[in-house]
Amino acid sequence: MNRSLMLVGCLLLAACGSDKDKPEPVRPVLSVPVRTQDSLDLGRFAGTIQARYESTLGFRVGGRISRRWVDVGATVQPGDVLASLDPTDQRNQLRAAEGDLARVEAQWINAQANARRQQQLYDRGVGAQAQLDVAQTDLKTTGASLEQAKAALQQARDQLGYAELRTDHAAVVTDWKAEAGQTVAVGQAVVTLARPDVKEAVIDLPTALADELSKGVEFIVMAQLDSSIRSRAVIREIEPQADASTRTRRVRLTLDETPEGFRLGTSISVTLSSAVAPRSEIPASALQDVDGKTRVWIVDTRQKVVNPREVQVLQRRQGSVLLASGVQPGERVVTAGVNSLKPGQKVVVDEETP
Repeated sequence: MNRSLMLVGCLLLAACGSDKDKPEPVRPVLSVPVRTQDSLDLGRFAGTIQARYESTLGFRVGGRISRRWVDVGATVQPGDVLASLDPTDQRNQLRAAEGDLARVEAQWINAQANARRQQQLYDRGVGAQAQLDVAQTDLKTTGASLEQAKAALQQARDQLGYAELRTDHAAVVTDWKAEAGQTVAVGQAVVTLARPDVKEAVIDLPTALADELSKGVEFIVMAQLDSSIRSRAVIREIEPQADASTRTRRVRLTLDETPEGFRLGTSISVTLSSAVAPRSEIPASALQDVDGKTRVWIVDTRQKVVNPREVQVLQRRQGSVLLASGVQPGERVVTAGVNSLKPGQKVVVDEETP
């Protein structure tokens, strides 16, 4: 009887010993690599490529537009004619100025001859001083009238030249504000020109965001039809007042580069990002709250084991969290089954797409 009890006890002890020596099971886990962010995405906005310098031209004389010589989109060079007025009035003024000049020139010739004659008579002692003075005064008056007539003729010629609207710099026609047959006043806006040599990106931003923009904000400008055409940009100007209808403020950006694909009027997509302190984003399922502390499980890829590590949470988002510290770029964190893990536990790592 005693021998039977001893045998049973030995078997139980042997069984207990075999359970302790049995290796701990290896758990399969999902994990993702830690990636660090050093910029904060502020959004994406649509805009266009525009010329920094635009000018609206008008005629320096009034009249009826007889012809438009170029259309919207045309490239013009210095001296090219953009539009013409009916020159009838200016030609009549020129003929009148030419007639006035011919009349005054004849008077000038007579005044010169009379002044010479009176001077000769006075020198021979047969002419009166008063008559000489009148002749010389008349000569001076006629000379002044001659200069005035010459100036009037030049002005009439200029007025005739102003009947043609010309550009003084290379540009692209972006808008016509008057049509052939329309009567325009002096200085009235007729055509808008844009200089294609200096381009910039133009976007409209919500007022709240425009007020918060700082020098650290970085802009990435991309063509909407081809994202490979891109350039970095910085703020050149923010309009002080918001648009009354859209409540947005126009922002003009200076481009670091101007690719050939950035033509005037090209639709663009502008991404805003701001430099921030380095932070890491991981799935929310990787967090574990224990005794008021937040931790994650780090995978030792060499030994195939996991260990907990305390982290500092910066922001919780929908499905993800931002960590201020606790993890390093390139480390892998467990994203599933964190509540059933033990420090130093062997694992089989299955990579999950972050």
